[in-house]
Amino acid sequence: MLIGYARTSTLEQKSSIETQRESLRAIGCERVWEEQTSSIGPREALRGAVSFCREGDALVVTKLDRLARSVRHLGEIVEELEGKRVGLRILDLGLDTSNATGKLMLNVLGSVAQFEREMMLERQREGIAKAKALGKYKGRSPKAREKAAEIRELLAQGFNKRQIARQLRISERSVFRVLAERN
Repeated sequence: MLIGYARTSTLEQKSSIETQRESLRAIGCERVWEEQTSSIGPREALRGAVSFCREGDALVVTKLDRLARSVRHLGEIVEELEGKRVGLRILDLGLDTSNATGKLMLNVLGSVAQFEREMMLERQREGIAKAKALGKYKGRSPKAREKAAEIRELLAQGFNKRQIARQLRISERSVFRVLAERN
């Protein structure tokens, strides 16, 4: 049985998840798990897909970056799949780990993908540093600080910090920070 897994990082990538779903269904995936979470966030659908796999099945993803966040993470996933005698297919690479060549290529390509990500992050940090030096980068606007009066009002009304965070759609840490700044 072919089991599909699709992931996007943000809600704005709606067409991406649809494209992944269509590709997975087109090659014959009978079950497809989907989720919207960053690569470092909890991956409940991935856990579900891997748990569902049985001996002889194959887990299918459209791209390597949809599956793993690092070479180490990829290795952990592959090791778990191999322990269950489940294959892994990555469509855009034409990769299938059911043979030795596929396993080798997966490791090589996983390393290249991690290298590319690290280089992208390095370039991003360099760009931000340059923009800051030129006075063009201010960071994101402090949304929680703009809501400081609302935070204090809700606290006075008896709401706890978690409820305030949910209601104002900010993090609990931001609520704590705003309240600490007042003191």
